[in-house]
Amino acid sequence: MIRLTHSSLSKDVAATVNTLARKRLVDAKDIRSRWSPAQPTVAFDTYWRFAAERQAIFFRRMEQSEGPWTEDPILQRHKFTNVYRVSDRVSQFLIKHVIYEGDSTADELFFRIMLFKLFNKIDTWALLQRECGPIGYTNYSFKEYGSVLSHAMNRGERIYSAAYIMPGGRRFFGHARKHQNHLRLLEAMMKDGVAGTISRATRMADAFDVLVSYPTIGNFLAYQFVTDINYSTLTSFSEMEFVMPGPGASDGIRKCFASLGGVTEPEIILLMAQRQDEEFERLGVQFQRLGNRRLQLIDCQNLFCEVDKYSRLAHPELNTPGRRTRIKQVFRQNPEPIEYWYPPKWDVGDVSQALPE
Repeated sequence: MIRLTHSSLSKDVAATVNTLARKRLVDAKDIRSRWSPAQPTVAFDTYWRFAAERQAIFFRRMEQSEGPWTEDPILQRHKFTNVYRVSDRVSQFLIKHVIYEGDSTADELFFRIMLFKLFNKIDTWALLQRECGPIGYTNYSFKEYGSVLSHAMNRGERIYSAAYIMPGGRRFFGHARKHQNHLRLLEAMMKDGVAGTISRATRMADAFDVLVSYPTIGNFLAYQFVTDINYSTLTSFSEMEFVMPGPGASDGIRKCFASLGGVTEPEIILLMAQRQDEEFERLGVQFQRLGNRRLQLIDCQNLFCEVDKYSRLAHPELNTPGRRTRIKQVFRQNPEPIEYWYPPKWDVGDVSQALPE
């Protein structure tokens, strides 16, 4: 398992400086030296410019309901997630309507969060709430929940988000339909007292280990789930203590760096988070934070995913043969407004009052 470490990054660079395809390297020697032994490409600067412009779009949309909110043609046409993961629509719904509405005991909090995240779809939560009443572990019924979801599928409705793929789990739980297996997975976690175990964990990595020990939950999903749990009062980990790169982030890292030079992907993400202010200043771009909150490891990880997509069009010379060269999702404005609200323990404040002048 990859761990976020603080191993020394001061390796001798001399043996690796000239080993890479120079057309992919940023020319400025100071950039190479500051990031050695990892060596940035042209997409490295794009990472920071993308972050600043995508965040600017976030604030411009608060000020004006109609676009365009950017002059960047790629950002105009295609869908990209927010720079801060917590500002995305699904995360906002999770925080306001799943986590902070209802019973705040450990079991109930964990049950609601995991039930929502296993499907990661607002419509599925609304369907279960409408058909089964208030969602909670005390009145949960496998038969009732499973039936509601099965009927929805029979009507041709999608009950899972396309954000990530949930493994089916049939060989572990024996059901033909994966939503039934996921309900059984949640039941097993509840019976094992996972809520209490995670609430007693002192490190995010320990909570991650608990989640990843269950079938169908791999490294990437466990990291996403523990991040969502950490929005609640169940835990209070720092988002700067642990990171697990997903496949999209790994693709983005490969585009931003011609070589890691022995540095691990989690270490690269840590460096990005640590050096964010210096890099924005170097490029002369203004990045407006979410209140007083700097980009966290989860945000820098997600940014690599988005920059991988953006670079397919912005830097086609960095595309790997046989991998995607187009951006699949086209931007379509959702008319439903969002009243942004963040975990109270962060003390972010009213973001709408922090608009740039």
